[in-house]
Amino acid sequence: MDRIFRVSVERCVACGKCELACAFGHGRNGLPAVARIRVLRRGPERGIPLTCLQCHDAACVAVCSVGALVRDSETGAVTLVEARCVRCGLCIAACPFGNMVPEDDVRPVKCDLCGGAPRCVPFCPTGALEYLPIDVVGHGSDGRTSNFA
Repeated sequence: MDRIFRVSVERCVACGKCELACAFGHGRNGLPAVARIRVLRRGPERGIPLTCLQCHDAACVAVCSVGALVRDSETGAVTLVEARCVRCGLCIAACPFGNMVPEDDVRPVKCDLCGGAPRCVPFCPTGALEYLPIDVVGHGSDGRTSNFA
């Protein structure tokens, strides 16, 4: 069943639990990684979760000349094939939202929806982050699925 990652900004209390869950979920050797989601804090209890929007016509995919960024057929997430990546950084520069970031030796990282089970979702105490069946999420007047239903 197709699913969509939905962010409800009005519910975010800027607790940072999503960032921690992501960092440890993608960590190696017991150490946290760079979080693929970050919270833009707007006061003590207000935040905006920022993460990859899994763009339909993703700029990061378009600029990758070695085919290191591919869309996962099961989750729909744009994922990195590390063996192909030459760490040029073009994908990082191409993301218009700044949701692809460098880690370690300029290895690009972004939300990969954790293979279809985003680790940040169960740690969000307010339900600001959800991974829902696509038929539950609202559709706009043009028939396209909205991330902001």
